[in-house]
Amino acid sequence: MGSTQFGNFGNFCADSTIPICNIFTGSLARGGPGFGSCQLTGIPLANGQHLRNLGSILLCGVAIIISIFLLWRSERKKAAVGRREMQLFLIGYIIVEICEIFTVGGFPLSTNVRLGFTAVHLGAITATLWVLLLNGVVGYQIMDDGTPFSLGLILLSAIAMFIGTGYITLDTALSWTHHFDSSLTYPNRNIGLYVLYQLAPLVFLVLFFLLETYLVLRVLGERKPMLYLIAAVILFAIGQIFEYVISKYICSGTSGKINGALFETLFTLLSVVMIWVFWSSITEDDWPMPVTGGAYT
Repeated sequence: MGSTQFGNFGNFCADSTIPICNIFTGSLARGGPGFGSCQLTGIPLANGQHLRNLGSILLCGVAIIISIFLLWRSERKKAAVGRREMQLFLIGYIIVEICEIFTVGGFPLSTNVRLGFTAVHLGAITATLWVLLLNGVVGYQIMDDGTPFSLGLILLSAIAMFIGTGYITLDTALSWTHHFDSSLTYPNRNIGLYVLYQLAPLVFLVLFFLLETYLVLRVLGERKPMLYLIAAVILFAIGQIFEYVISKYICSGTSGKINGALFETLFTLLSVVMIWVFWSSITEDDWPMPVTGGAYT
């Protein structure tokens, strides 16, 4: 395994702005030289500090507002299957976006505070996508949705994901046990975080898509909702392309003013909105109203 790229974050950090890069000693957040040939500088502030990604910060704010609106809209769909579960997903996404302001957005912070936000950010990403996967399971009504048992299972399992990912992140960054110290320097090899932060969320997304595709096409016999689901997948994929492939070219072309993280935030937001639209399109708005011919006596 030592000769493979599996588990290495060094090249990812050189080509993109992902939150996990904050924990490595080469990052600007820890006083290092940074990764890659183009460093995101953004807007210069006092005392040599920089607001590195104002566009992402503003889009995160927009994403939080839109997510709160979708939470409210979900609350109005009283009889919708998986209403509470969808709200849990939106709350998780809000937490991710709040953290992104301080991790990817580059809001000026002390090193330890940024590392703390990074741990919460990575944990929230893994937990939120786990909740999304379980939203795909809820549609099959294996157990009653919205019950304390159903919500409890989702919350407890998501919290376990969050704590596991967050702990490894902090242990790596702060060298609590020194077990992950070798990952602090290039090529930044950390198998645990690679699985929890890179691979597991991707698996969760693929399984969610497969579950919902089968539900819509085979169980519900519908076609139109698939347009929303496919749109969500395409938008998310575009965001990842901006993040991992195009980012370094945008950074170089703008002399470090912006990079692909701005567009990743935008397209991920649009993908989340389409997931909500998809869910809304396959659920009921209200319980059937009883027909009343007159007053009861």
